[in-house]
Amino acid sequence: MPGYHPQDIEKKWQAHWKDQQTFRADNASAKPKYYVLDMFPYPSGAGLHVGHPLGYIASDIVSRYKRLRGFNVLHPMGFDSFGLPAEQYAIQTGQHPALTTEQNIGTYIRQLSSLGFSYDWSREVRTSDPAYYKWTQWIFLKLFNSWYNLDTNQAEPLKTLLDKFAENGSAGIRAAGDEEERHSFTNGQWKLFSEKQRLQAVHPYRLAYQQDTYVNWCPGLGTVLSNDEVKDGLSERGGFPVERRLMPQWNLRITAYADRLLQGLDTLDWPDAVKEMQRNWIGKSIGAEVEFRIQNSAEESAEDQQPTTNTQQPTIKVYTTRVDTIYGATFLVLAPEHELVAELTTPGQQATVQDYIDATKRRSERDRMADTKTVSGAFTGSFGINPLSGEPVQIWIADYVLAGYGTGAVMAVPSGDQRDYVFAKNFRLPIIPVTDAQQIEEQADPTKEGRYINSELINGLTYKEATHKLIQHLEANGIGKGKTNFRIRDAIFGRQRYWGEPIPIYYKEGVAYGVAEADLPLVLPEIDEYKPTETGEPPLGRAKDWKYKGLYDYELSTMPGWAGSSWYYLRYMDPHNAERFVGEEAEQYWQNVDLYLGGAEHATGHLLYSRFWHLFLKDLGLVTANEPFQKLINQGMILGRSNFVHRLSDIWGYDIQDSKEPEWMEVEPTVFISNELHQRLNSGKSSATEKAWVESKLNEKAIFWNAINSKSVSLKVNFDDIDFSKSQPIHVDVSLVDNDILDIQALEKWRTDFANALYISEPDGQFICSWEVEKMSKSKYNVVSPDVLIERYGADALRLYEMFLGPLEQYKPWNTNGMSGVAGFLKKLWRLYHPQDGGFAVTDEAAAPAELKALHKAIRKVEEDIEKFSFNTTVSALMITVNELTALDCHKRAVLEPLVVLLSPYAPHLAEELWVELGHAAGSISSATYPEFREEFLVEDTVNYPVAINGKVRETLQFPATATAADIEAAVRASDFLARFAEGKEAKKFIVVPGRMVNVVV
Repeated sequence: MPGYHPQDIEKKWQAHWKDQQTFRADNASAKPKYYVLDMFPYPSGAGLHVGHPLGYIASDIVSRYKRLRGFNVLHPMGFDSFGLPAEQYAIQTGQHPALTTEQNIGTYIRQLSSLGFSYDWSREVRTSDPAYYKWTQWIFLKLFNSWYNLDTNQAEPLKTLLDKFAENGSAGIRAAGDEEERHSFTNGQWKLFSEKQRLQAVHPYRLAYQQDTYVNWCPGLGTVLSNDEVKDGLSERGGFPVERRLMPQWNLRITAYADRLLQGLDTLDWPDAVKEMQRNWIGKSIGAEVEFRIQNSAEESAEDQQPTTNTQQPTIKVYTTRVDTIYGATFLVLAPEHELVAELTTPGQQATVQDYIDATKRRSERDRMADTKTVSGAFTGSFGINPLSGEPVQIWIADYVLAGYGTGAVMAVPSGDQRDYVFAKNFRLPIIPVTDAQQIEEQADPTKEGRYINSELINGLTYKEATHKLIQHLEANGIGKGKTNFRIRDAIFGRQRYWGEPIPIYYKEGVAYGVAEADLPLVLPEIDEYKPTETGEPPLGRAKDWKYKGLYDYELSTMPGWAGSSWYYLRYMDPHNAERFVGEEAEQYWQNVDLYLGGAEHATGHLLYSRFWHLFLKDLGLVTANEPFQKLINQGMILGRSNFVHRLSDIWGYDIQDSKEPEWMEVEPTVFISNELHQRLNSGKSSATEKAWVESKLNEKAIFWNAINSKSVSLKVNFDDIDFSKSQPIHVDVSLVDNDILDIQALEKWRTDFANALYISEPDGQFICSWEVEKMSKSKYNVVSPDVLIERYGADALRLYEMFLGPLEQYKPWNTNGMSGVAGFLKKLWRLYHPQDGGFAVTDEAAAPAELKALHKAIRKVEEDIEKFSFNTTVSALMITVNELTALDCHKRAVLEPLVVLLSPYAPHLAEELWVELGHAAGSISSATYPEFREEFLVEDTVNYPVAINGKVRETLQFPATATAADIEAAVRASDFLARFAEGKEAKKFIVVPGRMVNVVV
């Protein structure tokens, strides 16, 4: 059959690329390298919908374009295949998650291949493959066996720390981490320590360490969840309650890299919004740490509260960025999880405090940070002493303070902080102004202007003077010190799940040891169920005889989902290397990712953790680049176009006819009404004829409602009794709708409960659905499978359409109806090579100037737009070019051969087919040369000039492009222009703007 039929050519070329490994990249080449990477997908059972490939199409266009520009391109794909969804499915079905994961990956590979992506599939990685996660475990062991030396500002092997212990003990060692967790000892004591004592002393220095940590614990799922997996106190998956719980957890000391992670952002070509999110998440601040003494039993507490009995109480440390306001600190607020809360709570406040703590456990840290409106807290009953004013201050707990940030305690200054102000107003606590510039009658005033008042030591000073003097005073008196702080906290690394990388740790005498590198990978054992044990252990507790060397218990937690994705870009460089996580030569050649595409939702998760791991590996000399991803583009989301049928929800009254006694019956029938008809009826814009027609349709269907009363009677529907404003929109599967026209029979098969409903269509018989743009989701039945569209329109059309929807970074609504326009463009392009859809008929005739002009405009536009990742405008340019060449009836090789190369990144299947027809070797278009733009083909021979009299355009005249201003003036004077438009007046002045216009002043 003549004509363009993508189904006939696309599978052919996909098979060719696979058989010939067309896109296989070399780890050594004289060509410049270019590494393009997509954030690899988690293979869910639902497969891809049309929103997923958006970034993949863009990265593939860039990859194919860069090959044409002479680059050695690495464009790999793999799967983030560990995760909670597969485990939950395993719990429900008893099916091993490896099996469902394998099946899902098969679906993804089929779908990705059907879109013609130029991936080097020989480099595919899967995070759940033991050959891959062997190296994830290996990197963890490197972290476990390293510490962060603040003197060298980098991670070092533990051996350098042990050498320091042997020489000087713990004295003088500056290491990242919590100093209070560490022991002090001399070198003599170190030498006398047992192995166990040495390991216990070293553990608080490790970059991977175990510590009691507050986590999001979900009893329903039996696991710890990340903040991203918790919403409104419930697990995102399953909707189970989540609580904050103190548990022993493995942590990674990302805080050691906080400053370097912050500085590195300045070197990256990333969206400003993503960099700002990371800056805020890292949260660097410069301030002071201050100690508030706790009031002891010998001191009378304010408001006659019961004094505490402990005379040796510790101090409360607070971190503040506004030490200048310390005299205005009128109360202290601790995180509900703070270690001193139990000790500070007086008997009279015990019930109140415990209730508040229990409520806090049900909220995630993210919810607590985001909620700025709720005012809540509980008084402990105890008091602290302001270290400068000497005044007693109440000690409260409140969930807006987080245990992991700073010290888990804040000094509350209601005159300068709005949250403290609202809290103080709500609980009637003192508010003391601290500067003469503050206006605090209605809200807090954080100003640094004016001079200090009510602040004995710094009264009359400015902000800079006061801050400097206070820090000096605090340090001189041993009650505080200047300090730089970060909001970021160490990353919780353990998950109480099965389907994840086993943490390569075993325990001897209760002390953690790393599994020997030679014994990696530590493979997931087989277990009978994927739920926690009856005694509350993680699922790995079900493994039988699972011990290291047959003797020692393994760690039962597994790694989080982000572990394998934190370094996968390195494995792609050398995926089959059995001796090293990435070969040195391969890593030095590829170095890092030149272009990374993915969602902005990973800004403070995957992207931050990957940068952390990369910096660590660089410290150990294992990688050479400073950052993993040099340029980042966040593709926007493709939104679904949902369709709705409207069910009238009014309860109507019906006269029951043919009964012996008059009766009135109320029913609520299932009646669906076409959207446009519904709008007319609801707005009162329908005609009397249309109203009568609707009433007749209702009465035709009335027999179906007789069964409601089990009476063989007819019902009479009165139109005026119906309230058309009452209706319920119901989602329908968009696959049942074409151009908003519903297939009623298909709906009745899909929803059997609608089989006996009444469908009131438009007078022409069509039933029109309403629509709305929403997030694409299975629950909204607006998911569109690429499989269906590829079968109908072809993969090239889908690729072009997704790019044509709008700028890559923006959110875009999906509308399948638009696919036909792009498919029509490809057919029109085909006809340039196959006139009237006949045989191939490209000629070797010389190209005309107009044809070369159209081509070279396209060459320049496509190049400029791809280089700035403006893919939608490139598609528009190609469409314009094809329209111009069609109008010129161009079928010439000199124009159409370069045009195929321009097209190939966007529509590779069609381009390959035409390339072969043009006489080239099969599959060779990927190694073709991008056409050279030649400016001379765009030079115009003539220019059209608007010619004006006193600024008012009267006519357009054509002059040679080389004409000078004098030439143009002479030509206008010689013409009849002045005679026709100057009204007999003489020309005083000629103003000629070269190439633009002529203005004659008369």
